[in-house]
Amino acid sequence: MTPFDTVAIVDWSGGNDTGPRPCRDAIWLGVTRQGQDQPPTYLRNRIEAETALATLIESERSAGRRLLIGFDFPFAYPLGFAQALTGQADPLSVWDWLEARITDTLRANNRFEVAGAINRALGQGRGPFWGNARPRHDIAGLPRTKAGYANPFPDRRAVERAAPGSFTCWQLAGAGAVGSQVLMGLPVLTRLRRRFAGHIAIWPFEPLDAPVAFVEIWPSLIARAVKCAEAQGGIRDAHQVRLLARALSRLPAPALRAMLQVDAPEEGWIMGLGHEDKLEQAATAQTDAAPPLAPPPLRDDCFALPAGVDWTPVDDALALLRRRLHPVVSQADLPLSQALGRILSRDVTALRANPPQPNTAVDGYGFAHASLTTGDQVLPLVQGRAAAGLPFDGTVPPGHAIRVLTGAALPEGVDTVILQEDVTATATHIAFRPGLKPGANTRRAGEDVTAGTPILPAGRRLTPADLALASATGHASLPVHDRLRVAVISTGDELVEPGDPAGLGQIFDANRPMLLGLMQQFGFEALDLGRVPDNRAALRAALDRGASDADVILTSGGASSGDEDHVSALLNEAGAMTEWRIAVKPGRPLALGLWSGTPVFGLPGNPVAALVCTLIFARPAMARLAGADWQAPQGFDLPAAFEKSKKPGRREYLRARMRDGRAEVFKSEGSGRISGLSWAEGLVELPDGAAHITPGTPVRFLPFGSFL
Repeated sequence: MTPFDTVAIVDWSGGNDTGPRPCRDAIWLGVTRQGQDQPPTYLRNRIEAETALATLIESERSAGRRLLIGFDFPFAYPLGFAQALTGQADPLSVWDWLEARITDTLRANNRFEVAGAINRALGQGRGPFWGNARPRHDIAGLPRTKAGYANPFPDRRAVERAAPGSFTCWQLAGAGAVGSQVLMGLPVLTRLRRRFAGHIAIWPFEPLDAPVAFVEIWPSLIARAVKCAEAQGGIRDAHQVRLLARALSRLPAPALRAMLQVDAPEEGWIMGLGHEDKLEQAATAQTDAAPPLAPPPLRDDCFALPAGVDWTPVDDALALLRRRLHPVVSQADLPLSQALGRILSRDVTALRANPPQPNTAVDGYGFAHASLTTGDQVLPLVQGRAAAGLPFDGTVPPGHAIRVLTGAALPEGVDTVILQEDVTATATHIAFRPGLKPGANTRRAGEDVTAGTPILPAGRRLTPADLALASATGHASLPVHDRLRVAVISTGDELVEPGDPAGLGQIFDANRPMLLGLMQQFGFEALDLGRVPDNRAALRAALDRGASDADVILTSGGASSGDEDHVSALLNEAGAMTEWRIAVKPGRPLALGLWSGTPVFGLPGNPVAALVCTLIFARPAMARLAGADWQAPQGFDLPAAFEKSKKPGRREYLRARMRDGRAEVFKSEGSGRISGLSWAEGLVELPDGAAHITPGTPVRFLPFGSFL
């Protein structure tokens, strides 16, 4: 085995991806911990990446695991550059120099300006850097191309001359622009090195005697393995980091040491160069694990109503969805640091008892209760003490006591602890009154959880407390479902984007921001597919994209059967459409169907009806598709602060809030009153039958928080 417990590989980027969907040429992180591959992590910008790397370093240090992190950009420049730039031949001085001058935000960075300043200072404005990608903005001293370019330093390092297909670090734009990665990457590494001072060693410039090693590496060293994985689908960069982390973690210690034994004090080196066969073999020595478990697709009739059904009561509609739907997302194991909010894919049992051994609940003195006599007690103290994480190495003889601190494992010969406040103590003895019960102020091993006990059920959405329980009982990772990806589409010629000019008869799109926000609150991954006009070809293209990129499609508008209701028309054309006429107010028409096997929830266009239908019908259905248990909102009865007469035949939901222990409702039931959604804190649910509500009548209040 290698001397590193955890290996991480970072595929860096000189640009910032805006996300949220993973893509090529973003930043990817692959981790193999104690021989177990973790799913590659997509990091859409350098700020997010720096945070993720700091978290990884902190977690591995806390767990006592040695960590190697490989980065796919040069750690140094060709000979002479460091001396010319900083006055020192030390390449790490360049790291500090760049970190002090490079600025980097989500919107902009100054890498081209810094490169131009270096060119003016060292190369008379003609080099060493070239490649200005700023549109319509020339930068003094930085050529856009190599025309007129002159480099006062070598074009490549020795390692790059030995690595076919490598690129020069001086190129900042265009294909193979490694230079931008260096300028934007080294400042991040500098800050991490400073933050964890004394705990990070930079290879090959420093001895690898720290808990964390930063190394320069090149994913192309395992090109054949990556190509085979890419042929099965997925993003190349994600495959690269996963397979290279795996390869390094599998290398025997002698092979790894051989790769690290290089002499490149100023220019650095690409770890593994010349050892490609060993890395390829390690990456593919065992067959890749089976693809993530994915449930079968939904049946084409999953939304079909029973024959003869016209108006569907709310409870019947919910029961049908609950029976027909099942998870549609894959499964993976994620480290605890990434599992918050995810849904467990299978039951989890305790790997270790909590507490793992008997321990003391207070600061005090421990002894064997059976050795006590009657009356006041005076016990001699043994030398030493027991503290949390520092157990006493020995046995406490009968009739003796030992100093113990909260959380300390009970030493052999101790079963009872007395509070230090109840003791008179000297350096050699303690004295205390009688009356202490056996086992006082101690915790039994496993009194909270015993090993093998079920602790978390499948279908549960993980909370911070769940992560604490999993960690305490020995879990470093948990089996979870992938996040449900929900594509959101607004339809209608009348819609315009907020902030754009609105003509006669046009309105701003209110549904899409609302629905995208709801999806994020639900813990799903929201994909904004924008506004689509009343054009079937455009809507068909949007649905195709949703079916390709998401697990569920959520539309608003066009769900009924009018001339311009294109959502229901297209679903009917596809032969997978059911128009649910639900006995509910507001709402009623709800178009449900499948588009290329992907479930579609066609919501009413009215914002109030869209919100109610989402909360009451789409929310529990999507939770089931995401792998969660069926989730009914938790409500409670309150006296009404309003009066209302209701006819029988449909369930009604009123925008409401709680004040002084009573349920208030919005002044108007009009479905166009969007202000009522902002005013409300939940819904009052009125039953299907007739009802006359007067102030004081108990009504069911469903807080918005109960739907999350």
